[in-house]
Amino acid sequence: MRSTARAEPTEHAPHAAGAGAAAVTTDLEEHEAVNPPVQTRWIDIAPGFAGFLALPPAGHGPGLVLWQEIFGVNAHIQAVAAQYALAGFVVLAPDIFWRQARRVQLGYEGADRTRALALMQGCKIDEWLADIAASVAALRARPEAAGRRLGSIGYCMGGRLAYLTAATSDIDAAVAYYGGGIHNQLDRAGGVRCPMQLHYAEHDDNIPPAAVQSVQVALPGAEVHVYAGAKHGFNCWDRATYHAPSAALAHGRSLAFLAPVLYGG
Repeated sequence: MRSTARAEPTEHAPHAAGAGAAAVTTDLEEHEAVNPPVQTRWIDIAPGFAGFLALPPAGHGPGLVLWQEIFGVNAHIQAVAAQYALAGFVVLAPDIFWRQARRVQLGYEGADRTRALALMQGCKIDEWLADIAASVAALRARPEAAGRRLGSIGYCMGGRLAYLTAATSDIDAAVAYYGGGIHNQLDRAGGVRCPMQLHYAEHDDNIPPAAVQSVQVALPGAEVHVYAGAKHGFNCWDRATYHAPSAALAHGRSLAFLAPVLYGG
C-alpha cells in the first residue's frame, strides 16, 4: 500500500463514458491495493497478549482502545478499527480472549456463537482489569499516540469493557455500544471521571429497558441514545440484526463525541 508504482493501460479503449469509468475505477482500486490509507498489524501488548493496531493516514493521532464483541478480533472488528483510524485515531483492538485462545475469529451463528459464549464465560473480572491497564499503557507508549489524549470504545461485551476502562483508568472519553452487563457493575460507576456516551437498541433481548434506566441513573452525566426499531448488534454489518440507519447515526454521534475531546478542540 506504500508503493508508488502505477500500471500502464494495456490498450486504448473506445472513448465511451462506461469504458472510461471502468478504466478509472480499475486504476483507483489498484492504487488502494498498493497504497492503503490505513496501515494495520498485530503488536504485542504484554507477553502472550497481542492487539490489532490500525494507524491513521497521518501515521499518528489520539489513541482509541477498541474492545471486541464476544466473537473475537474478527474481520468486522478489524474493519471497525480501520474505520476509526480513517477518522485520525490510532486504534488498538486487544485480543481479550488470549488466555483461552489467541487471535480467535468467530462468526455469529451456530457452533461459533456457542464457542464465543463459552469464551466470554471463561473470562474473569480481575483478568479483564489487568488487560485494560496493560492495553491503555501500551497504547500510551506507542510513538504514534504518545503525548496525546486517549479514549475507549467497545461493542457488546466490549461495551462493558469500555465502561470498565472509563471506571478504572485515566482515559479521556469512552463510548459503549449495547454494553451487556454494565448494569450489573454499577458499583464502579463512581470511578468514571471522563465523558461517556452509550448506545442502546430499543429491542435488545439481552439488555431490558430497566437496565438502561439503571445505567442512566448511575451515570447522570453520560450521553445515552436508544435507537428505535434496532436490535442488539445493530452496528455490525455482518450480523442479521444490522440496522443501517441506527449504525450510521450512532457512528456519527460517536465521532462527534470523541473528536472534540480527544483532539482537544
